[in-house]
Amino acid sequence: MPLQSTNPHNNKLIKNYKEDSPRQIETKLRGMQAGFKNWRQASFAQRAALLKAVAAELEKQKHELAKMMALEMGKPLAKGTIEVEKCAWVCKYYAQHGKQMLADELIETSYSKSFVTYNPLGTILAIMPWNYPFWQVFRCLAPNLMAGNTVILKHAANVSACAMAIKKIFEAAQAPSGVFDVLMVDYHAIDSVLEHAAIAAVTLTGSTKAGKAVAAKAGSLLKKSVMELGGADAYVVLKDADVEMAAKECVGSRLKNGGQSCISAKRFIVDKAIIGKFTDAMVENMKKVTMGNPLVGNFDLGPMARMDLRNSLHEQVLRSEMKGARIYWGGTVSEVNGAYYPCTILTDVTPGMPAFDEELFGPVAAIIEAKDEAHAIALANQSNFGLGGAVFTKNAKKGEKIAATMIEAGSVFVNIQVNSDPRLPFGGIKESGYGRELGVLGIKEFSNIKSVAVR
Repeated sequence: MPLQSTNPHNNKLIKNYKEDSPRQIETKLRGMQAGFKNWRQASFAQRAALLKAVAAELEKQKHELAKMMALEMGKPLAKGTIEVEKCAWVCKYYAQHGKQMLADELIETSYSKSFVTYNPLGTILAIMPWNYPFWQVFRCLAPNLMAGNTVILKHAANVSACAMAIKKIFEAAQAPSGVFDVLMVDYHAIDSVLEHAAIAAVTLTGSTKAGKAVAAKAGSLLKKSVMELGGADAYVVLKDADVEMAAKECVGSRLKNGGQSCISAKRFIVDKAIIGKFTDAMVENMKKVTMGNPLVGNFDLGPMARMDLRNSLHEQVLRSEMKGARIYWGGTVSEVNGAYYPCTILTDVTPGMPAFDEELFGPVAAIIEAKDEAHAIALANQSNFGLGGAVFTKNAKKGEKIAATMIEAGSVFVNIQVNSDPRLPFGGIKESGYGRELGVLGIKEFSNIKSVAVR
């Protein structure tokens, strides 16, 4: 069965891609095995040089790559360009800091000398989603290549052109053979790929369901895994918050990447004293949002990535309404031929509704009333997810304490929306996954943390 790439603006097929045969898969995996033996011996300077060359290619091709994203998953051109620039940043960041991050750590013991050193593990299987076709991949690639690992990518089928573009970028940067490659396979092939001796570990960004399946398989093989999964991020807006600022940040987060981001805010938990004012401010901000063909004009939003995703989102909205939520703004599916969904606000949302319990992967905001600060924090934590979150309050010290000690999530920001940043570790807890990407911890995730003692 071919891998299909379809334009979500008009639902027209872009291209069918032929899946790799078992023989092609075997050849690629053996090539990665051989490549790792050489790459692990490369100096930090050589690894950094490759990352810098890749960054240069990304910057050179950023407009063409942005167009590719617009065609395959509906990202507006300007936002696609920003995504590619961020990929170049993460490559340059690890090229500059990777050696220091992986430096041996001396430990004082009774031995003559003892230290911890970081060795690469091998080839990492990277299973990546469609929502950030380049950033999700480079968030994995940059630290792992700098650590001496090699990476083979299994990308989402609907962004196959983006996957092949990444391979061509590495070729243009004159990457050594077996440092990076792409598997053109669907999910049915994942188990056999994981079983292959060439694969040392796996990282997956995607749904909780997919993460559980891949994590279980990796666990049965005793291969390390990192899972960056779904989220129902809660933004807590306390009664002393700057309502206008909070609403602007919340709308910006909710509509990040068309609402198709694991760390975009999903649930807005607002103190009852200001909920009316906050809701009105959310509406005013959403009124300013423009939507249209991502290849034409400077629109804020394009279509959702696929029709089935749009339909699933609308079904969640309707099920929430049936359980008592109110469609306060939007919620009407367009007759336009494309995967477009309007900016939507649901109010009167409570636990037990899809809008509270599930991940809304699209431009739909769920507003939830809290009786007071303690109730707001309890509602934020009343979730199976724990990826990101935010707190809005004019008392920054109080906000910092709530963020650091009370909200159950991998990242919690105060008075600003959550973003992934090469300098900070990123990942979740609960059904949002485990392990960390980015920062110092990210480059060490797939390292053999080795203790050495000498007498």
